[in-house]
Amino acid sequence: MIGDAAIARVAAREAERFRAGNPRAFAHHAAASGWFQSVPFHWMADWPSPVPIVAASAKDATLTSIDGQTYDDFCLGDTASLFGHSPPALAAALAKQAGEGLSYMLPTGCGAQLSDKLAAMFGLPQWQVTTTASEANRAVIRWCRAISGRRKILVFNGAYHGAVDDAFVDLKDGAPVMRASLVGQVHDLRDTTVVVEFNDVEALGIALRGGDIACVLAEPVMTNVGMVRDAPGYLSTLRRLCDETGTLLVFDETHTISSGYGGHGVTHGPAPDLTVVGKSIGGGVPCAVYGFSAEVAERMAALNRSRPPGHSGIGTTLSANALAITAMDAMLGEVITAAAYHHMLRGAARLVAGLEQEIAAAGFDWHVTQVGARVEFLTCSTPPRNGGEAKATMQPELEAAIHLFLANRGILLAPFHNMMLVSPVTGDDQIDRLVDGFADCTKALKE
Repeated sequence: MIGDAAIARVAAREAERFRAGNPRAFAHHAAASGWFQSVPFHWMADWPSPVPIVAASAKDATLTSIDGQTYDDFCLGDTASLFGHSPPALAAALAKQAGEGLSYMLPTGCGAQLSDKLAAMFGLPQWQVTTTASEANRAVIRWCRAISGRRKILVFNGAYHGAVDDAFVDLKDGAPVMRASLVGQVHDLRDTTVVVEFNDVEALGIALRGGDIACVLAEPVMTNVGMVRDAPGYLSTLRRLCDETGTLLVFDETHTISSGYGGHGVTHGPAPDLTVVGKSIGGGVPCAVYGFSAEVAERMAALNRSRPPGHSGIGTTLSANALAITAMDAMLGEVITAAAYHHMLRGAARLVAGLEQEIAAAGFDWHVTQVGARVEFLTCSTPPRNGGEAKATMQPELEAAIHLFLANRGILLAPFHNMMLVSPVTGDDQIDRLVDGFADCTKALKE
């Protein structure tokens, strides 16, 4: 057990080290007062450093700041750049498209081949494009409710599916509650959202057998409350219960695309009825997709024939713009490949082995969880089985101190939890530096 005094000592020392090494970041922060909280997007204020690092450039798995600091980047834009910063094929395709127009509200020449690539990779025949995974999840929820005639959806406690109102219901002492941190929420989401714990087969069965759930919206492995692995057989049971109750199964693979080529559903099963993929699918260009089975497509088409003309409540002007289509076509054609995953998974295994070795050497009762190319260390003795357990194990002050320690030694982790991503262009030397930095941090915490 690491005491509060040790954590505070490391955090204070690292904050001073950050101040000394990043004067331009502090000057930038002071000059950026026209932005609310001095950042253009408020999440950027969530890094554990006294002020955010200010990026100057990034290439492959290395980021350079305006202070001239270079970082081995294991955050990778919180998955947006999972396959590396500015892959050459993507950069060239975007540069060409930039000279030919960015948004037409018309199909583009490479659109047909992109849909074929999506079908081949993810195993679903029909696709639509949105600007973000949040938008894709909202669209999928609308479609599922419409074609099923059911009002409710089911999510798992602690889940996050982007800026999707319907998913912001948690469990507290076994009862559903509105997520306390929501801003400006006026509708009680509990009327149409059912929440159960992940891996709880009994609760899932009771909820679905009520016959009023349109869809289950799930990450096949939870990644936004720390990482919570599916218990053996749980996902196949989820698939079976959905089939038995006429409930549509939606996998949000925005993060679990790390599991392997085609995402978790293709790599490990089962197959969903609909899937959502965002962030890395465009290499960092804002775009996302949702795919669905032929049977779902038939039901959607029938609904369209029966409903009045007018806005569906789905889509935005910039959805499927030319730049997004070009980005995804380049990524799926030349960057997101089976060979890329081979490198990623090999590197992730190296990282896991190194972290486990250093945790054991430090005598800490921690463990490491892996979801393909996504790795996380958790400061608890046993892997949590669900979101409730995962939230209870979090130690924000300790995690922040570790993050800042590593950042001061040129290593970036995602600011949310202790997540590390291994890209196709992450080098073994970068992985080894992370492991060495982690070892130094454990020693500092024991001083």
